[in-house]
Amino acid sequence: MTPVKQYSGQSYEFGTFRLVPGEHRLLRQGEPVLLPPKEFELLLLLVRNSGQVMERESLIKSLWPNTVVEEANLNVHISALRKVLAESQSEQRYIETLPRLGYRFIAEVTEVADPELFPAATFISPLQDEPAPAEVQDDVLPPPLRAAPATAAPRGRSMKMSLPLWWMALAILGLAGYALVKLYGLKEAHNEPRADLNVLPLTTYPGRESQPAFAPDGNQIAFVWRGEKDDTANLFVRMVDGGNWVQVTNHAGDDVNPAWSSDGRTIAFYRRTSEGDGIYLVPALGGAARKLTDMWSNRQGVGSHTWLHWSPLEKWLVVSDKASAQEPFSLYLLAPETGEKQRLTTPTASLVGDVSPVFSPDGKQVAFVRLMSVVAGEIYLISVAGGEPKRLTFSGEGISSLAWTPDGREIVFSSRYGGKNRLLRVSVAGGTPQWIAASGNDALYPAFSRQGNRLAWSRTTDNTDVFRLALREADAAPRLTNFISSTAYEISPRYSPDGKRIAFESNRSGSSEIWVCGSAGENPICLTSFRGPLAGSPSWSPDGKQLAIDCRPEGNADIYAISGEGGTPRRLTNDPAEDIVPSWSRDGRWIYFASLRSGRLQIWKVPAAGGDAIQVTQQGGFDPVESPDGNWLYFTQERGSSSIWRMPTTGGSETPVYDFHERNYSRMWLVTNDGIYFAAPASPTQTTLKLFDLITGSIKVVAEIDSALRNGVSGLTMSPDGKWLLFPVNTQRGSDLMMIENFQ
Repeated sequence: MTPVKQYSGQSYEFGTFRLVPGEHRLLRQGEPVLLPPKEFELLLLLVRNSGQVMERESLIKSLWPNTVVEEANLNVHISALRKVLAESQSEQRYIETLPRLGYRFIAEVTEVADPELFPAATFISPLQDEPAPAEVQDDVLPPPLRAAPATAAPRGRSMKMSLPLWWMALAILGLAGYALVKLYGLKEAHNEPRADLNVLPLTTYPGRESQPAFAPDGNQIAFVWRGEKDDTANLFVRMVDGGNWVQVTNHAGDDVNPAWSSDGRTIAFYRRTSEGDGIYLVPALGGAARKLTDMWSNRQGVGSHTWLHWSPLEKWLVVSDKASAQEPFSLYLLAPETGEKQRLTTPTASLVGDVSPVFSPDGKQVAFVRLMSVVAGEIYLISVAGGEPKRLTFSGEGISSLAWTPDGREIVFSSRYGGKNRLLRVSVAGGTPQWIAASGNDALYPAFSRQGNRLAWSRTTDNTDVFRLALREADAAPRLTNFISSTAYEISPRYSPDGKRIAFESNRSGSSEIWVCGSAGENPICLTSFRGPLAGSPSWSPDGKQLAIDCRPEGNADIYAISGEGGTPRRLTNDPAEDIVPSWSRDGRWIYFASLRSGRLQIWKVPAAGGDAIQVTQQGGFDPVESPDGNWLYFTQERGSSSIWRMPTTGGSETPVYDFHERNYSRMWLVTNDGIYFAAPASPTQTTLKLFDLITGSIKVVAEIDSALRNGVSGLTMSPDGKWLLFPVNTQRGSDLMMIENFQ
């Protein structure tokens, strides 16, 4: 078998093409070329082993490890690659076919040094006080800036550029970089780990530690820990340089989001309980907690954000709150002594709202995230005195938690790119966000000490796979099996109407995309290649030929349809509001979805062939699905609700059906001919699957599972023959606190 070279972190040039592994992109004369993930992997294998005969068996084992795949699959991907490279079987300029043996990449390849880059956000000039209106930004703002990769001498391959030209190119790049620095004030790109950065773990306790917050003197750190049993979240404090922790709160609810007072004596925090949520104050060394104010309880889908921060001037807390389901989250200044609230921001009704507020070190500004949808937001700045907020980023990515650097010049934030949460930094004057490579991947909740330039964050190790449960005890297969798995996550499985295929969402290709596999979990194929904010919520058409999905290629969530065999997605909605969670009608004529276009999440429907959307519900709606007979439309009233409602598909009253009272598993339900299947946590590590009979109102236990399901995402799907049930399971859950000393 042909040995396959390992990936070496280089880019490769051949003909008019440039292959950039670090960005998972193929460029033709500098322009991106759409290339599905499997074709990209195949091309990378051929290019990195150029000149060598690549046997079919070697290619198949490299592309589909631990999976039985027919050679015809390889032929299909080779054919697709030839089309992308604009060559035919008779004109083999790049890929040579060796009958009964394999393939060989025959074009001349040049290796080029390629530091890992993060896609840049649109630059805001320091002289530009306000961005252009949203409807014209794409036309008037300059394109995203990206550091130009420097070339390096090839290793064992020819370099066509002569030495003088090579030096001229370097000189031009250097001058261009100098000009950018002088003109825009850009800092150096922090896309390589610095040797002088001391990265060390702060905590390595069992379970999950998150949301670090430094005391004003920088010597102590508060954090959230769910304990060894990974159950209730409480607040803890320990010395940064070591020592035992002190438990500050011990409550049946979840205590999260600690924020220190400027004198270090008090910690404000957010408490979630079954009776309602609120902001509380507690002595930093423990004691009785005092409730400061009630808060809006349903924050499902936006749980990675924070809800309060304490001003260094002590006068105010800033909190994210709302008074009803009809309005978006807004920022308020909250007096810590009296609980008095003053509104700070007023986002438009079609947005999810303003979250993750953080005071600047001088207490004069607040940075926050304005969410267009639950997975896409941008950073804004606003004066504590009020006024219009200033937009700082234009990335279209899933930005969550923020922290100001101690000098007040930059903001460090967590952003989901390529399916991984990473820490980036951006100047408050505007500019290109840069990845803090030393923080690695899966990084959330950055926090700075006010003195000493210490940066802490939470590093997660979560993973989710799709499990299969046999609903018939007599079947020979094991009753519960890990069915679709990888080192990435797999969620939202959906059986096709004929039961022969399964669609699901995964970030195994580097970004959240829609995948399809066989009924036994075999031969997974990526259907989409948006390579941006997530694509999710797959729903099969009744004939099994198409899928409806929600996606955010431009930051805003809209509904798309795509062939079950792949191809170019067809856009069905184009509204500034969030359009999400699509579902086909049983007759195939309509696609239901939830939208904020009326100011509150309601169910709408759009013709599957395209056309204007029609509002369906009036009292709120989310996660729509028709009954198997097509007579009823089932839904929940809002995101995070576990109360299931229904109405006739021909129109009529919206009436409650059943509330299974499980907010964390609010999307784990499924309507079948037998009734409504739903999941309920029996403990932090156990789940009970139940069946609610629509006729009798009785409840039957279907199965007890020694695992926790992934909350906040759609999950349950049943095979058409009623034999199997699929759902996403947390196979690994954990997080530790990390820290960088002397961050600069």
